[in-house]
Formats: sequence, structure tokens, C-alpha cells
Amino acid sequence: MKIARIDVFQADLPYPGGGYRLSGGRVYESFDATVVRVETACGIEGWGESTPFGPNYIAAHARGVRAGIEEIAPHLLGLDPRHVDRLNDAMDRALTGHAHTKAPIDVACWDIFGKAAHMPVCALLGGSTGYRMPVVSSIYAGDPEDMRARVDAHRAQAYRGHSVKIGASDAEGGPRLDAERITAALADAQAGEYFIADANGGLSVEHALRMLGMLPSGLDFVLEAPCATWRETVALRQRCTVPVILDELATGDASIAQIVADDAAEGISLKISKAGGLTHGRRQRDICLAAGLTMSVQDTVGSEIAFAAIVHLGQTVPQHALSGILDTRGMTEISLAGFDAPVQEGGVMAPDKPGLGIEPDLEALGEPVASYS
Repeated sequence: MKIARIDVFQADLPYPGGGYRLSGGRVYESFDATVVRVETACGIEGWGESTPFGPNYIAAHARGVRAGIEEIAPHLLGLDPRHVDRLNDAMDRALTGHAHTKAPIDVACWDIFGKAAHMPVCALLGGSTGYRMPVVSSIYAGDPEDMRARVDAHRAQAYRGHSVKIGASDAEGGPRLDAERITAALADAQAGEYFIADANGGLSVEHALRMLGMLPSGLDFVLEAPCATWRETVALRQRCTVPVILDELATGDASIAQIVADDAAEGISLKISKAGGLTHGRRQRDICLAAGLTMSVQDTVGSEIAFAAIVHLGQTVPQHALSGILDTRGMTEISLAGFDAPVQEGGVMAPDKPGLGIEPDLEALGEPVASYS
């Protein structure tokens, strides 16, 4: 089996209900998706997606994804897509870094692998755990009572986890506003729910300590990506009792190993595009399991294509180590594929279909913006 063609599609994914707000004044009204189709000479095709939040989230941006694929694609023609580690070696030889560029190609090759083996991708990644994975909502930063209402709306849709964004500037209300946001979001907390206060690297150590000092006692949550730098994060971790989860600083296999070596966190947010795809995501999963770190499986954002990869990797994480998976489908107004994984009985399960189990909407995707053969 050989790769014969690689097609690249671009789609805009508007955020429903206005702008999605992160710390530092970052607002995203639409997301620029890159979707990749890898075709083989025998007619099997696979699909993958990379949709960065925006150019000021981490060192990745949508136009860079497509420019990177232009560098990589010619070096992959003729390779066997089932040999995922060797394929990643070839991508690394062609282009240093740029994990977001490599992720959709890697995921598409796993889709092909599953279809060729007549197995779902989760089976190839180690096997399904067989339980429904709790789904995490994404609650953008805003008025505390509005955030409380949005948490409640997701709770009514059977979401068991909630990622609550914080990181108010001093002009907006600073640490006090963030403390009010956390308090309001957790005001109606139910048994078995999991709450993440996610600053996306937007807090100083001082801000975080002042915020934590203003919280009422007994609130059960984890603090995700509080600070932008490693030094600040380790300094904060030494001063607070709230569990710390790393995201933006958990950028690759080596950084996950460094988290373990420095005892820098209790867990990570494993984002597939940030990891570079399912091949590196599988490695990061195993490092975390060996070290006793918990994880959520996510992506920056994305359509059903990105969500399918999240579901299949998440389905392989033992229940005790998985805090939840991010349902990116609720973050966009546009559907790019069919994917049969409804939220039921408090969670989601991977469909028992070959590959990712998706049906891309070719009309919604339109014509490729680039092709390599």
C-alpha cells in the first residue's frame, strides 16, 4: 500500500454565539480549519484535521499548517501510510517542528490503517476500554453569572466536565473577577462533575495566588495552564494546594518527560494537533500512564474530523486516568463530517467502524486548495 495523493482543504468554522474569549484579551470569532485527505494507490483514503485557535495561542497558525504541508507532502508520496512511525520519521526529516502541520497527515494515515485492517483506530492504538468517556464543555471567559448559566446548559446536555476560562486583566477586574468566575461556575456543582479553571498561560504567580486566596473553601477544581513560563508554573505549584494541569507548556514528548522529571504537574491536557497527531499522542499517553499523571484528551478546536481523533485516543485511556474529552463539535457552527458518537448516559463511545468512522461532507469542504501527487 502506497500514498498516491494528498489533498488539502480549507474551511472557516465560526464560533456560535459571538467571540470565544481567552486570557490576555484574545478573542476568536472563527477558526481556520485545514483538512487533509490522504489517498492510496489501492483506493483507500484517510482524513485528518488541524485547526489552531489562532496565531497567538501557541506557536502555530492555520496558514502555516498549509505551508508546512507543501514542504512535507512530496516526501510522503510512495510511502506506506500504515507504517506510522516511519511516516513520522519522514515528516521530521522534511520539516523540523511544526507539530500542527504534521498532525492531520498522521491522523489521516491512522484512518487508512484502520480501514485497511477493518478495525477502529482505537483498537490499533491499544484497544477500547469499553466505557463511556465523560465529555468536557468549554466555557469562555465572561460575566460570572453568564458562565454559571452556560455550565448549567451543558450540564443539561449530559456534559460531566467543564473547562472554565479565566485570566482577567486588572482593568477587567483582575484576580477578584477570576475568583468570582470560578465560584459562580461551581455554584451548582453535581456529584461526579469535574471542573477545570483554565488560564491558558495568562496569569502571573501573584495574580494566581491572590485569586486562590479569595476563593471560598471547599471548591473542587484543578488549575490548568496558569502561567506562560516553566519557571512561573513551578514557582506557583510550590505555593498552592490546587492540582495543576499543564497544556500549552506540554508541547511534545520531551516536555511531557520534563513534567515528570520536575514533578511539575498532576496531569496534562493532551491536544492531538499540539502533540503532532495520534502517533505522538499515543506516546504521550503512555508516558503519563507510566508516571501516574492524569489526562484529558482534547484538541485546540475543530470539526467532527478532529473530534473523531479525540474520541479514538481517549477511548484507550484507562478510566482512572482520564478526566474527560473535549467535545469540539459544540465550538463550531459548521459540520464537516458525519460522526456517530452522541453524548448519551453521561458520555461518548467510539463507533465500532473501520478507521475513524467518519463520513466527510465533500460539499461542505469544497474543492481542495492544494493537491500533491
